[in-house]
Parts: sequence; C-alpha cells; structure tokens
Amino acid sequence: MPESTPPAADEAPPALSPPARVPWATYTGVYLLLFLIGTETFLVSPLLPTIADSVGVSVAAAASTVTAYTLVYALTAPFLGAVSDRFGRRPTVLAGTLLFLLGNALAAVAGNLTVLVVARVLGALGAALAGPSIWAHIAETAPAPVRGRAVGLGMALFSAGQVLGVPAGSFLAGWGGWRASFWALTALTAASAPLLLAQLKSRPAETAEAAPLRFTAVFSVWRDGVLRHTLIVVFLLQAANLGAYTFLGSALHDRFGLSVDELGLLGILVGAGSALGSLAAGRIGDRARERGSGDAWWIPVWCLLLGGGAVLAALGANSLLAYAAVLVWFFASGAFGTLVQTLLVSSRPELGATSSSWNSATLYAGTAVGVAVTGTFAHADTGTAVVGGGLAVLAGLTALPLVGRLRPETARDGGAAKSGSAPAGSGPKEAAADGRA
Repeated sequence: MPESTPPAADEAPPALSPPARVPWATYTGVYLLLFLIGTETFLVSPLLPTIADSVGVSVAAAASTVTAYTLVYALTAPFLGAVSDRFGRRPTVLAGTLLFLLGNALAAVAGNLTVLVVARVLGALGAALAGPSIWAHIAETAPAPVRGRAVGLGMALFSAGQVLGVPAGSFLAGWGGWRASFWALTALTAASAPLLLAQLKSRPAETAEAAPLRFTAVFSVWRDGVLRHTLIVVFLLQAANLGAYTFLGSALHDRFGLSVDELGLLGILVGAGSALGSLAAGRIGDRARERGSGDAWWIPVWCLLLGGGAVLAALGANSLLAYAAVLVWFFASGAFGTLVQTLLVSSRPELGATSSSWNSATLYAGTAVGVAVTGTFAHADTGTAVVGGGLAVLAGLTALPLVGRLRPETARDGGAAKSGSAPAGSGPKEAAADGRA
C-alpha cells in the first residue's frame, strides 16, 4: 500500500487578510477643515457686543453677520454641492478652503459692518463649497467596512468645533481683541492647505470629460425616492432637535432657577454627547453592515431616543436628571447625524456632495420651523417637550418605511464589505433606483 504524501509546506491554508482600518493619516487635512468650519459657525455669538462697539453699530445690527453666514450657507450649499459632483472633490475643496481663508482674513481687518458682512458671506460660501465635498470624499475613499467610523470622526470633530467655538472665541477676544479669533481661523485654515494638497488626489472621474453642469442637477436628489425620504426624516428630526433645544435654557431657568453660568454646562453636554454619539454610530454602523444586517434600522432608534431625552430634559424632576437627559438627547443627535450622512453619500455616490449639501440645508429649514412652532407655546418647558418629543416620534415613524426599502440592498452591501469585495462609496443603489418616482 503506497504511503501518503505529506502536504507540501507551501500548501498551507492562506492567511486571512487583516481587517480594514481607517487611513486616519490621509484625512488630517479634511478633518482639520471640518473642525474649523464647525468652529466658525458659533464663533461670533459671544463676540457680538465687542464687535458692535468696535464698528459702531448696535448688537442687533452686528447679529446680521450671523444671519448672513447661515442664510448664505443654507441657500447656496445645494448648488455648490452639484458643482462638486460635476467637477470633483479636489478642486471644490481647495476652492472652498481658499474662500474660507479669505473670508476670515477679511473679517479680521474689517473696519465697518458692511465689510464684516461681506467677509462672513465669503466664509459661508467657502464652507458651503468645501463641506459637502469633504463628506463625499470621505465616503468615497474610506474602506467600506470602516466607512461609518471615518464619517463618524469627521462629525465628532465638526461638533467639537461648534462647541469649542464659543469659549475659544471668548478667550482669544479677551487676549487680543475680537479680531484675534478670525486671525486664528485664518492661520489654521492656511495650515490645512498643504495637507489638503498632498492628501486630496484627483480621481479618474475628475480628470475625464464630464457632462456639462445643469441647474436641474441641483434638484436631482429630490427625484430619488430614498434620498427624498431620508431628507424628510432629517427635516422632522432637526425641527424636534434644534427647535426644542433653542428654548431649553429658558425652560430650565424657569423651572429650576439656573444661572447663566449653570446653563453654560449645557453647551459642554451638547458637545460631548454629539461627539460621543457620532463616534459610536460610526462603529455601530460598520459592525451592522459587516454582519449583513444593515444599519438603516438604527434611524428610528436614534429618533425615539432623542425624543425621550428631550421630554426628560424639559420635564425632569430635577436639574441633574435634566442634564443627564441632555447628554442622552445629543448622543442620539450625533449618532443620527453620522448615520444619515453615511447613508446619503453612500446611496448615490455620483450625487454625494449634492445630497450632503441638501442635508445641511434641510437641517437649517427644520430648525427654523421647530423654533417657530416651539415659540407658540406659552411655557418653554411644554413647548420643548411637545415639539422635541412629538416631532422626534413622528420622524421615527416616518423612517420605518425607509428601513424596509433599504434593508435588502444594505444587507447585500454589508455582506460584500465583509468579504472585502465592495468598493468604497458603494451603497443601496438599487433601493434608491426603486424609489425615484
């Protein structure tokens, strides 16, 4: 009987490929820029009295710089997002960075209100051009199994910038005047430019001849059933979220007699909760897609958790419970933001920046409606609870059909990601195509 031949040494089973990791070092430039854009959003708020005295106008007039920034961002972002989808991420991020830098530099030397408003408009245009492009760039280039974590860290840094903008602006103004805050933003934006030049590589689609830019491309997102459905959920939840939060300080002051310093703790809790929620949602979403179950079903979960936190924050028995509820509230808010951002830029990669920009515009619109509705209540705590809780529940219920539409394709995408065959930026395209009516 012949002896069996032992297996050759080179016939050992192949080693498993290492798990995908987020290439953090390749995103330092865009992460820094996201942090700075978030910082500028609320930078002016604590500086308004100082700016008003410096340029010789009233505080109400100085506040027009905030209005100019938010309105210009909300109105132009969808159109500039379409520009990014047409011409590519690298040129639009770099152009947006240049406008952002020029806007802050002009604000730092502004001698009157008109120049300061123009400076804020330039800064808003830069943020509206670069921001959506950055989200699309991250989703398109991060490995599929860790895409959520890559987007989540960006959202966490953006949230941290929004929260740190107030104390940072106050500190710099106390040290070197209000202009020092804008000089610091200018210097840090300039520092991000070399990183962006080195890390943002042109993709083949950006160098090839593409179809001409059309005005109707801006609204193509709303012709896609899944994207349209997602933005409706965003509108409802942000009306609940930021609409209710606008009156929370007044509600807690009326109920517990909290001082301005004590209410300042809210900003810390909001920032911490948002950052932690963003990081957690990225990891949770990646693991859900890896298992093949998809992460869309987390949308109603975060909606309901946010609503519960808003109700407890407004009606809790004591201030400690209210503070804990705020942390939960904005943990869910940050988690929702990360999940939706990942979903939007992955569902239709060719519309990644356009859908991302509409996400921001819808957030502003929802906030405006939420503030208006909450303000109609005679008591701030009642309005915060009803709007924050009620609209969040409505958003969760509205999201349920969306979960059903996304689940099959998301599960397939998750399975592909698990096997390493899904390219970065792939998503539920078929689900989106099914609902474009």
